[in-house]
Amino acid sequence: MRPLLLTPAALLRRLSPDPLTALGWCAVPVFALVLYNAMPQPAHPVFLPPGHFVHIARWILVGLALLMAWPVGWASRRPLPVLAVLLTEAAVARVCGDTTWPLFLTADVLVFYIAVTRSRRAAAAAVAGVLAVWALAATAFIPGAAAFEVLTGPWSVLVVTTAVAWILGSWIRLRQDHAEALRAQAATQAVQAERLRIAREMHDIVAHSIGAIAIQAGAAKRAVESQPDGVREALGIIEQTSRETLTGLRRMLGVLREAESEPEPSTPPPSLEDIDRLAATAADAGVQLEVQWHGQRRPLTTEIELAAYRVIQESVTNVVRHAGAAHCLVRVDYQEEELSIEVTDDGHASATTDPRSGYGTTGMRERVALLRGHFTSGPRAEGGFRVAARLPI
Repeated sequence: MRPLLLTPAALLRRLSPDPLTALGWCAVPVFALVLYNAMPQPAHPVFLPPGHFVHIARWILVGLALLMAWPVGWASRRPLPVLAVLLTEAAVARVCGDTTWPLFLTADVLVFYIAVTRSRRAAAAAVAGVLAVWALAATAFIPGAAAFEVLTGPWSVLVVTTAVAWILGSWIRLRQDHAEALRAQAATQAVQAERLRIAREMHDIVAHSIGAIAIQAGAAKRAVESQPDGVREALGIIEQTSRETLTGLRRMLGVLREAESEPEPSTPPPSLEDIDRLAATAADAGVQLEVQWHGQRRPLTTEIELAAYRVIQESVTNVVRHAGAAHCLVRVDYQEEELSIEVTDDGHASATTDPRSGYGTTGMRERVALLRGHFTSGPRAEGGFRVAARLPI
């Protein structure tokens, strides 16, 4: 097992807002002590007792240092406002002639924290604010000719520390974003792998069980007159296999079902018998829908009926929404081994601009492919659009 290494980003993620707030308040007295030591100490005027004046002045400085350090306690929750307060204190301290490096150093720490935990825009604003106040503080009360020398002198160390804090925080933030993207990708791949595993398992169960049922049914058919006991045994095996298969399918479908899925409707699924209602809906939208039936109409399986109806419904919907057609023809041909569907219209369509070559067409193609059928769609040479599907029955 590899040793656990805590990077600064991991440490910041593990610390909840409450511990970070406690850490900020613990830093207040330390920061106040640094500010106090950086402040100029009081002088000894000749007309007052030295000890008394120094005692009072030092307590004033201690109170001022605590007041200036107090906003650091809110740094973890409000880093940008706290940074603005620190920069304001630095500007005021520079006007009063006090030392400003502790304030700028604390501002650099906040720049690092903002770059790690906030947006890039917020980090850029923090860096710009620190550098702007630094430039103003460095060149205050200095002639223009000497301003360049001051900016490139010892004061430039603060620019380096600010840039390092921002670069380091941005790098950690990029690492965090990359790690989150990798975790999301891994989760998606895990879901897809699990679905593929369930699909393979379902295929194996169904293929094996249906094969066993077919074999036993054939054996029972051959022995129905000569061996009644064998027929009874075969029927028992068929019943047991069917129950086991049904149990397995229910279990796997329960895994695939979404947690917040809507309850199944009590009404039966639509079928080809509902095309008349579809024609009435199209007529209300201004499209004349003509339905032609060929072959011997007969009831089909629920899957075939539903898939055929959905293909026709999606095609007619596309005609109404996108084609600008006045007439639409639906041909349904019942053949011996397949059901043929064709939907054509007299609207305007082209191979490159027709909006119907989108998700609706993809959904129809996948629905037909699941039933091992054949699907084609595209503009017609004489004008309009054509959708055709053949479903094995």
